[in-house]
Amino acid sequence: MAANSSIDPIDIGTLRTLVLVYDLRSFSATAKRLDVNQSTISYAVERLRGALHDPLFVRNGNGVAATERCAALVGWARDMIGEIDGLASPVAFDPVTAQGSVTISCNYHERQTLIPQFSARLRAGAPQVRLVLLDAAGHGDVHLKQNQCDIVLGPVGVVGESFFRRHILTDHYVCVMDPANPLARGRIALSAYARAEHVFITHSGEWQPLYLAALKARKIEIAPVVSLPNHDSLERIIAGTRLVATIPHHLARAMRGGLHVAALPFRVPISIDMYWSARTAKSGLHKWARGLLAEVAKACDKGHAA
Repeated sequence: MAANSSIDPIDIGTLRTLVLVYDLRSFSATAKRLDVNQSTISYAVERLRGALHDPLFVRNGNGVAATERCAALVGWARDMIGEIDGLASPVAFDPVTAQGSVTISCNYHERQTLIPQFSARLRAGAPQVRLVLLDAAGHGDVHLKQNQCDIVLGPVGVVGESFFRRHILTDHYVCVMDPANPLARGRIALSAYARAEHVFITHSGEWQPLYLAALKARKIEIAPVVSLPNHDSLERIIAGTRLVATIPHHLARAMRGGLHVAALPFRVPISIDMYWSARTAKSGLHKWARGLLAEVAKACDKGHAA
């Protein structure tokens, strides 16, 4: 009988573990994500170390850092995992009988404008599929690169040969205010906008709205009188005041607080893109889900055309 090859330990499960340790830079975090004991992770890595004659990971503070050979192996492993996941998907996909989950990383804008209709159609078309949402908060690209999500939605950029992009929606900024605000009486001049009492949505400091850069390019600086971490209480805070908030048009239309919506005195487009990785590129379930998201976005664009 032939002796075992030194690469026998490299099975698909071990490769998934390797990639996750590389992404999370931690054995303990990987064990927690996979819901296994840390010794299980250590054993898998030790098998690879013996097969490849390389330490793969070395201690770095509270975590681990990958060796050069490990980094090269992870790149190959990602492609291999994507190919195998694609082969494992049924040729004839039937959403009615499909099982699994779709995890989407997105922001408040997408959760208010796209996700409600997407969720309803997902439940109707694929009742056994679970929808999981993550708050992107400026980290959507990290979520995708670390395999924490299947899809990223938003005005983000994810760079790399293993990632794919589809533009699904173009939004733009508008002003929202109480109907009694004097600025609601007509078209807003840029000078009047600059002097207004502004509410800033800070996104907890993780992302800066695009209109601020557009103002800076015009050498205009505005200072907020109210700063909020997110849009959750915006309608109630603006009601009955002279406060003005600059937010995406589709989000403004989704609000139910009776606020007046006015055109911004300068136009700033917001490109909402959908990103995914090679890991799910050929998956029947995820291809169907991406198509469904694109359909919902198209309907949203038509329904809220300015």
